[in-house]
Amino acid sequence: MTLGMISWIEEEDFIKVKDKGLSFVELDVNDRAEEFLSHVDAVRGYSEKYGLPVRAIGRWGSERICEEGICEEELSLECRLIDAAEKLGCTIYITGCNYVDALSYYENCGLAIAYFEKLIAYGKQRGVRIAVYNCRWNNFVCDPIAYKVIHGYLKDLYIKYDTSHCIYAGGDYLQEAKDWGDRFIHVHIKGALTINGERFDDPPAGMDMTNWGAFLSVLYAKGYQEGLSIEPHSDNWKGALGDKGLDYTIDFMQKLIL
Repeated sequence: MTLGMISWIEEEDFIKVKDKGLSFVELDVNDRAEEFLSHVDAVRGYSEKYGLPVRAIGRWGSERICEEGICEEELSLECRLIDAAEKLGCTIYITGCNYVDALSYYENCGLAIAYFEKLIAYGKQRGVRIAVYNCRWNNFVCDPIAYKVIHGYLKDLYIKYDTSHCIYAGGDYLQEAKDWGDRFIHVHIKGALTINGERFDDPPAGMDMTNWGAFLSVLYAKGYQEGLSIEPHSDNWKGALGDKGLDYTIDFMQKLIL
């Protein structure tokens, strides 16, 4: 396993990751997709200059399907992002699928499968694997039921996993890792803390309630050798405190990487 973190496209972002002694960057474009696409050549230059591969590119929160079917404009944009991934030597593209309330669960699954099939086929031509994030942000392909239906059918669809989303949804992240860890190709390292059943904070990993040792033990048992990507996410751990928290997480996780 290798340790990296979510970053962005400016040279100073790459310098920060390099100074922390990490091995890769992840770029989550979300609503900044066009900004990213217009800077791909610069990003490739920074990646080569600092020896930091772009391990994964992702887009969260967008509308992929609607009552009428696949959102072709979004599909076209995601194909352009996969093209950018190929140009950067990045082999993982992360996506999701919204739920359309006017349709049944069966219909939503059918449209999600059709959408992912197109991305998978496009990615295969460019050496890019497609993974679905388990974040609940405008995405219903995030739990064991959806995995059984959609990933059960699409053998080449993978999972970007984040324990915190499972924790906040009241799930069992160790069970999900046991059942689906062989489909994980990218993992986020983000702390989670609930108090009296309510989400309190996303503190640095290692200072939270996640049993990271047990989780990584499941990953080792599954033969996972992909990336662990740190995601600083707390509204409380900012500035100097946030930087100390990041250093703590790096030290904590490096001791678990064998």
